[in-house]
Amino acid sequence: MNYFRSSLFFPVCLIILSLGAPLSYGDLAEEPPMNLTYHNGALLTGSITVNFIWYGNFTASQKSVFIDFINSLSDGYVKKEPSVATWWKTLNKYYDNTGISFPTLTLGKQIDDNSYSHGDSLNISDILPIASSGPQQNAINVVMTSADVGVEGFCISRCGLHGSGPGSSQNRFTYIWVGNSSTQCPGQCAWPFSQIDDGPSTAPLVPPNGEVGTDGMVVNLASLLAGTCTNPNGDGYFQGEPETPLEAATACPGIYGKRAFPGYAGDLLIDPATNASYNAYGVNNTQFLVPALFDLTMFGCATTV
Repeated sequence: MNYFRSSLFFPVCLIILSLGAPLSYGDLAEEPPMNLTYHNGALLTGSITVNFIWYGNFTASQKSVFIDFINSLSDGYVKKEPSVATWWKTLNKYYDNTGISFPTLTLGKQIDDNSYSHGDSLNISDILPIASSGPQQNAINVVMTSADVGVEGFCISRCGLHGSGPGSSQNRFTYIWVGNSSTQCPGQCAWPFSQIDDGPSTAPLVPPNGEVGTDGMVVNLASLLAGTCTNPNGDGYFQGEPETPLEAATACPGIYGKRAFPGYAGDLLIDPATNASYNAYGVNNTQFLVPALFDLTMFGCATTV
């Protein structure tokens, strides 16, 4: 089964640079667009593997958080609600009336690049070659860069990005890059687990998996996965300019629970043992914070709590 549904051909890679942009206080809980428009292009469909390329130094415990998150996307594995799987199914509505089936995402390969094959200071042009070490079809290849790796524009204009590799729509893979901001810019790329750089002095939330950088990466990974599935080539669902689109999650910046407002993530669940804040359960008794998704039938941002 083809994992793209599109007649378009892109001879070079497409990078959506605006996704995973750093948060500023003015971005938080801003009004969402009236709706996201479907531009009659590609959506991911069929069976898709999510493959991790661990670029740099990641511990086994850090890797397990992201692996558990991907495994939590599948319905039936998590019995407690609100769940990551229920959050993910909000995107089902993007596929209604398109004739395209909602994709099934499963954990694929893991590739270690702890030799820093492209160095510890990456250009954006390095991301695609690194991502290309993963499978080339029916795949989302996720490049995770560790806290000691610098990436062009990281913290300044982006916390991550998604794009698609070269080739026809039937022979193209998608990719995501997410950086660990723990030592570089947690106030921009790991809010609400770190105080936002240009906002009020509100106490940061306790991360559910114990690390500001790791839990911040989960939030950005979740947002980019939503954008990858519903706008993989820049001609799917978005609002605004194709080069700077608002997508399923980025249309709802800083919103994680009901009654969110600038500087306040919303009413979240609190773990009484750790005081950690979260809004979704995952496999292996994990807890995650996932971003609000724009609900096409509600014409607004939908949260799990």
